[in-house]
Amino acid sequence: MDVELRGITKRFGAVVANENVSLSVRGGEVLGLLGENGAGKSTLMNVLCGLYSPTSGSILLDGEPVTFKGPGDAIRAGIGMVHQHFMLIPVFTVAENVVLGVEPVGKLDRLDIDKAREQLASISAQYGLEVEPDALIENLPVGIQQRVEIIKVLFRQANVLILDEPTAVLTPQEVDEFFAIVRTLRDAGKAIILITHKLHELLEISDRISVIRRGRITGEGDPKSLTESDLAQMMVGHPLDFDLGKEPAEPGAPLLEVNELYVSHDDGGRAVTDLNMVVRRGEIVGIAGVQGNGQTALVEALWGVRAVDAGQVSYDGKVITNASARDRHRMGIAHIPEDRQRNGLVPNFTIAENMVLDAYYNERFSSGPNMDWPAVYEASAEAAVTFDIRTPSVHEKAATLSGGNQQRLIVAREMARDTKLLIAAQPTRGLDVGSVDYIHRRIKAARDEGDGVLIVSSELDEILGLSDRILVMFKGRIVAEFDASAGPPDRTQIGLAMAGGAASAGAEVAA
Repeated sequence: MDVELRGITKRFGAVVANENVSLSVRGGEVLGLLGENGAGKSTLMNVLCGLYSPTSGSILLDGEPVTFKGPGDAIRAGIGMVHQHFMLIPVFTVAENVVLGVEPVGKLDRLDIDKAREQLASISAQYGLEVEPDALIENLPVGIQQRVEIIKVLFRQANVLILDEPTAVLTPQEVDEFFAIVRTLRDAGKAIILITHKLHELLEISDRISVIRRGRITGEGDPKSLTESDLAQMMVGHPLDFDLGKEPAEPGAPLLEVNELYVSHDDGGRAVTDLNMVVRRGEIVGIAGVQGNGQTALVEALWGVRAVDAGQVSYDGKVITNASARDRHRMGIAHIPEDRQRNGLVPNFTIAENMVLDAYYNERFSSGPNMDWPAVYEASAEAAVTFDIRTPSVHEKAATLSGGNQQRLIVAREMARDTKLLIAAQPTRGLDVGSVDYIHRRIKAARDEGDGVLIVSSELDEILGLSDRILVMFKGRIVAEFDASAGPPDRTQIGLAMAGGAASAGAEVAA
């Protein structure tokens, strides 16, 4: 099936999300769609999926104009979307998830599970999507869950597949397997639109690439004739230098020491088991791992917002296992939380108010029992300039900022003060290449100034690009350590460790 979006404009009141966008993808083709946060990619795909009606313009399928009154119309027309955050029910089986809403029925109008298994097996065999129909979703690794999502849209006869950030939580091996699946689907005649921030992946898998900026298509091209720098410039409107100029680290004395740490999930299950690690002054330690292997609980324990069951955490020679987050903040520990909107800022507060969320009690910003607002505004305005927070005023609500600028606000608040240790969890999640580059340079600068830095990220490229040492976390344990001081280690071996496989000869295996 061939798809064409012709002159699509979508307005929300006075805001123009898409303006006269024309885009096409043919059956048997992979179209890579690239753009900054807020560029209009999601809006455009929501128009194609029937979630939004265009203000003007038209959608054509195989040359015939169509009108969608809702997502059901788009699905029936053969358009399916695999979202970045999977839409699966954990306690259902693979087969039950696949047929949900379109269940084959047998006698007494009950689910014909045998027929469901048969149809699922047929799709699996046709496209190389091996899954166990009776396996519970909650017991499956992320890569297999993604296969289930793809089978779901194929079960509904999709000929056009929209894949939104499909490799965000996959190991390198799972990415390779996913690309093999995409090529199989393409060769079977499916039209595929792949949305991602990962430039090298677009260049590898796409047959054509379109770039959207500020609601308009600003560039298109053949991946064979494009570089990552070309794509970045089309996306942000100016050249980006991806070379951080990172010199080898000169680690100093231990700053953060974690010994035999045990931490539990909220439900009482074990999240972190017998974990040992050290972060020294002047080095960046990266923790790699597929999301959901205890990283969140570890960071919360290190920051002082989750109880430690056993073990010890020391900072600068002092035991802080039971210290509060405020005490750790006063000691010089900075923290970038993984969920910026839930734990990093208050969206309905102003930029200035958010800038002093964890420092309002300091003498600099208080006068007796009252806030010294002129001092707050002055410091916030200075930080907005220094950290390039793009806003007309620090009196604007934080909710009005883009994702990248919200993250810069958090980075400014945490790093503008005197710190010794930075704990950064998923510091660039969901950000475009311009914002990612900026955040990475600030983190590198902190290391170069002698701070210790601990980065936890599900983005392996981020870990490889920033870290001096790499720890791999699997099922709550550190299972391998790699020295990255002389250059990035073998990503294949890191990927094996992330999946719980054997560590390589180039890795130090954690006891």
